[in-house]
Amino acid sequence: MTLEMFNERVMDMKNNPKKWAYKGARPAIIDFYATWCGPCKITAPILDSLAFEYKEKLEVYKVDVDKQRELAAMFGIESIPSLLFIPMKGQPLMQVGAMGRADMEKIIKEKLLD
Repeated sequence: MTLEMFNERVMDMKNNPKKWAYKGARPAIIDFYATWCGPCKITAPILDSLAFEYKEKLEVYKVDVDKQRELAAMFGIESIPSLLFIPMKGQPLMQVGAMGRADMEKIIKEKLLD
C-alpha cells in the first residue's frame, strides 16, 4: 500500500490529518512490515490465511516501511511488525510485535466484526 492508496481507501490524511475518519467499506488490517524482518515473515502467512478466510468481511493491506517511510512515520512505526486493526466505527487499534493466529482472530472477532 502506498500513501496515495491509503488516502483513497483508508483515510484522507492530506485533507483531514487531525481526525480519524475511516473511508473503507469493510473493517481492515494494515500490516506494517519489512522484507528483512524475521517476525514479519512469521506473521505474513497468518495474515494471508486470515485475509482469505475473511475476504468478504475485511480488507488486509501491507505497508513496506522501507518503501513507504512517510506512511509509517504518520503512525509512529518504530518496531515491526505493527498491525493496525481498523473497525468501521471508532478508533483503530495498533498492536506491535508478531502475533499468533488465535490472538489476531480474537481481535478480528471482538473489535472488527462485532
